[in-house]
This record gives sequence, structure tokens and C-alpha cells, in this order.
Amino acid sequence: MSFLAVIRNAATTSVRPAFGLHKGMAATATVSRVAFKRTYATENGKEEAKPEEKEQSAAPTTEDLVKQLAEKDKKLAELQDAYLRTLADQENLRERSRKEIASTKEFAIQKFAKDLLDTVDILNMALASVPTELRSKETALGVKDVEKLADQFSNLYTGVSMTETELVKTLKRHGVEQDNPEGEAFDPNKHQALFQAPMPDKEAGTIFAVQKMGYMIKGRVLRPAQVGVVAETQ
Repeated sequence: MSFLAVIRNAATTSVRPAFGLHKGMAATATVSRVAFKRTYATENGKEEAKPEEKEQSAAPTTEDLVKQLAEKDKKLAELQDAYLRTLADQENLRERSRKEIASTKEFAIQKFAKDLLDTVDILNMALASVPTELRSKETALGVKDVEKLADQFSNLYTGVSMTETELVKTLKRHGVEQDNPEGEAFDPNKHQALFQAPMPDKEAGTIFAVQKMGYMIKGRVLRPAQVGVVAETQ
């Protein structure tokens, strides 16, 4: 055998075991990789199947959906009924309020009218105090008794004065007060100036005459007093 043949034989012998070892290791690695893939696939498949199983178990049935829908319809009907009841209660409350306001107004007018009856009674008594023969011009001129006439006029004045006093009291009970501004400074918010006149002994801008009394209701002007005002002297 030549030297070259020996070298070739040695090379062939040394390489084959290495090649065989490498091939075995590769085969082992391949088997391990395949086994790992199968194991991973199996385990992963089990893990991924769990959520699906949960979803399938948690998915409501048709019967459950029908039941839930019926409950929601019932709740909706209850809410609608409560809403309609609330609207009806509000309308009833408004109607009661309107009736109470109307009743209060009627009662206030009734009370005011009743209080005025005393004033009317006094006025009737004052008129009744005047004798029949003095109630007309023709018969009054024929009366010769001057003292009798004086007495009748005095009684008439007293009756009318009492009527005025009672009427002012009645108005005051209902919050209406008389305003006599004579001697006060003129206030355009409360007084109505009808005329002006110079008054040397009075301060300009003050009220020296009252044609009509003013009236206040609850602190507000019901009717301004009609007055005469002192003018400034030049």
C-alpha cells in the first residue's frame, strides 16, 4: 500500500465517526425539536381552549335573553308609570294652587267688603238723622225753625265725620293708610303738584295745601296726594 493510500484510508476512517456523531446529534436535536413543538402545541392548544370553553359556558341562552328582555320591559313600564304619575301630581298641585289663590282673593274681597258694612251703617244713620222736610230744597225752604235746622246740620256733619273715621280705620286694617303731606317737602314719588304759589312765610318746595289725600298700601303709593307747593320767590 502506498503512502498516499494510507493517508486516504486514515482520513476516511477519522471522518466517518465524526460525521456519524454529528448526524446522530442532528437527528436527536431534530427529534427533540419535533417533540417540543408537539408538546408546546398540545399545551398551547389546551390553554387557548380554556377561554373558548369559558366563553361558551358564559354565553347566555335564548331563554336567558328573553328573561332579561322581559325584566327590562317591566322596568321600563314601571318608569313610564312613575313618570305619568308625577305629571299627574304636578298638574293636580297646579290646579290646587290656582284654586287656593282664587279662594284667597275671594276671601280677601269678602273680608274687606264685610268691614265696609260698618261704614255703610254709620253713613245710613247720618242720612237718617236728617228730617224728611229737610231732604229736598222745596220743603227745606219752608222750615222756619232755624235752631232745628242748625241741629240737623250738626248731626249730619257728625254722622259724616264718623263715617269717614270708620272708613279710614277699615282701610288701615287692610294695609291702606291715609297720607296727609301738608307741611312736608314735596316728593314727586309720593305727591302730585297741582299748582304753585309764593308764600313768604313758608319755605320753597314745601306743601301748603292738600286737595286730595294720598293713600299708601303696604308702603307703596296707592294714589299720590294732590297738593299745592310753595314756589320760589324771585
